[in-house]
Amino acid sequence: MTKKPTFSREAFASLNYTLLILTSIAMLLPFLHIVAGSLSSGTALSQGRVTIFPVEFTWINYIGVLKNMAIWKSFGVTMLLTVGGTATNLFFTSLMAYALAKNELRGRSFILLLVVFTMIFQVPIIPGYLLVKSLGMLNSLWALIIPGTISAFNLIIMVSFFRQIPEGLVDAAKIDGAGEYRTWWSVVLPLSLPSLSTIGLFYAVGHWNGYFSAIMYIRDPALYPLQVKLRQLLVESDTQGVAQSVSLTLQSAEGIKMATIIVATLPILFVYPLVQKHFIKGAMLGSVKG
Repeated sequence: MTKKPTFSREAFASLNYTLLILTSIAMLLPFLHIVAGSLSSGTALSQGRVTIFPVEFTWINYIGVLKNMAIWKSFGVTMLLTVGGTATNLFFTSLMAYALAKNELRGRSFILLLVVFTMIFQVPIIPGYLLVKSLGMLNSLWALIIPGTISAFNLIIMVSFFRQIPEGLVDAAKIDGAGEYRTWWSVVLPLSLPSLSTIGLFYAVGHWNGYFSAIMYIRDPALYPLQVKLRQLLVESDTQGVAQSVSLTLQSAEGIKMATIIVATLPILFVYPLVQKHFIKGAMLGSVKG
C-alpha cells in the first residue's frame, strides 16, 4: 500500500519544480535572444528593439556567415578535431581504464593516485607550452589532441564502469583463447556502450568548445578552429569579411555575431539527442563503485 504524500513533501516538490522551471527559463532566455537577434535587421538591433522575437525578420546574417569561406574552413577544422580527437581520447582512455580495472595489476593504487593528483594540480601554462614546443607539435592539430588525450575524471568513471562487468565474461573469453587486447576489444567495449557514449560526449563537447589551446599553439589562420574564429568576431569585431561575402552594407555587426554563435552551437546540440538514451545510464553506472 502506497503512502499518501504529506503536505511537507508536496510543498518541497512544488518548490523544487518551481526553482527548476525558473532556472530553465533564465538559461533559455539569452539563447532565444541570440536566435531572435540573428534573424533581425541591423536597424532593429542597433535601436534595441529585439527581445526574444525577431524584429524585421531577415536571413541576411546567416547568408553572410554561410557564404564566408573562412568560417567554413574553421568549421572543417573543428569537425576534424572533434571526430579525430574524440576517437583518440576514447581509444586511450578505455585502454588505460581496462588495465586499471584489474585488481592483479601491480602498482594499480599508485597509478590511480597519480591520476587523481593531476586533477588537483594541473600543468602550468608555460611548462605545457615548452613541452608542446619541444615535441614539435606547435602549429598543428596534434597540439590540441595529444596533451589532453586522457582526462582523469573520465578515466575514473570508465574504471568504475569496467569493474562492474562480470569477471565470468572476461574469464570465458580467455578460456576461448582471447588475449587481453582481444578481450578488451571484443568483449569489454561492446558492453561499455553507455559509458563510452557518455564520456565520448564529454570529450566531443570539450573539443568543439575549446579555443584557449588553439590560441596558444596555433599560428596559421587556416588551422583556426571554429571557436577561435568566433572569438575574432566577438572580441575583435572582425565582421568585414562576412559583410563583403553578401555584397551588402550591414547596419549592425551584432546580427553577424549572433548568427555565427548559432551556427557554431547547433551542431553540438544535435549530437546530444543521439546519445541521450545512453548518457544517463552511463553516467549513473560509471559513478557507482562496484
